[in-house]
Amino acid sequence: MNLLELKDLNRHFGTVKAVDAVSLTVQRGQFITLLGPSGCGKTTTLRLIAGFEKPDSGTIHIGGQMVVGQGAYKPPEQRRIGMVFQDYALFPHLNVADNIGFGLKGSRAEKQARVEAMLELVALPHLADRMPHALSGGQQQRVALARALAPQPDLLLLDEPFSNLDAALRAQVRAEVRTILRNAGTTAIFVTHDQEEALSLSDKIAVMFEGKVRQFDTPQQIYNRPASRSVARFIGEANFVPAEANGAKATCVLGEVTLLTPMQGKVDVLIRPERIHLEPTQGGVPAQVLWSEYYGHHQRLGARLDDGTELVIHTDAQVTYTPGQRVGVRVYVPLLGYKAQ
Repeated sequence: MNLLELKDLNRHFGTVKAVDAVSLTVQRGQFITLLGPSGCGKTTTLRLIAGFEKPDSGTIHIGGQMVVGQGAYKPPEQRRIGMVFQDYALFPHLNVADNIGFGLKGSRAEKQARVEAMLELVALPHLADRMPHALSGGQQQRVALARALAPQPDLLLLDEPFSNLDAALRAQVRAEVRTILRNAGTTAIFVTHDQEEALSLSDKIAVMFEGKVRQFDTPQQIYNRPASRSVARFIGEANFVPAEANGAKATCVLGEVTLLTPMQGKVDVLIRPERIHLEPTQGGVPAQVLWSEYYGHHQRLGARLDDGTELVIHTDAQVTYTPGQRVGVRVYVPLLGYKAQ
């Protein structure tokens, strides 16, 4: 069942189309990410859903009820939406339990039971009496999440909630948040410009550029079958190699490759760095290593084919490659093609 429906949503600021004809459907229990570069319209879209901004046109339905459009407008407090902000917005003068219970309705016993349930959900019952300044960044994040979930909202909105955390803690906390939301059965919409976060957390991703949703699909489809070159370049690294297509096959500097979708004529095939395999020089297409970067679990390197084509390659870290080294290159197929520009 659909929990949220956006249809032809528009919001302009002067001549700038911050949100341009955005339409999305979110089912109950889904974790949806709005992904895109700064200024693409993702946060404005989130604010329209929350009710912090009013659209110039379009409609928003939550739980089957129209909250915006055709003369209808429900303020934020009537939309049953929870919000987790970038800076967490915890009350510094209240302890953890009181932060979570702030604004809850019902008897004292009911509120206490709800706070205790939220503390258990986010694995912080031992910190109920602690003040926010005495918490780590990850703990503050979980308290903010518990407070947003305490009123049992129909929909949870998260606005770049991990941006203030260092890289190691960020990976840990986002995994914890995903588990908490799954256990709670919460429908969530998450805003980020971080592709790794979007791919690892989401049921579906809406990639946004210039106020428009350019592709709305599963992480696997977004990464493996990007709808355009711009989506392909934004989601991970992308090599584009010119080729001549003839149906299900195409010929390029790497030899004959299989296409995911039959095409004809001049095309550019998308080759993700991890789909390129390095071999000794007697195997594959000859190339020269230009540079390499070691990341422990893998390495990233650049290579130039003898015709001048340059590729970015991701490979395991067990073999050391040095600039100037000769190697052979093979590509894993099938590949996605785009009409040559």
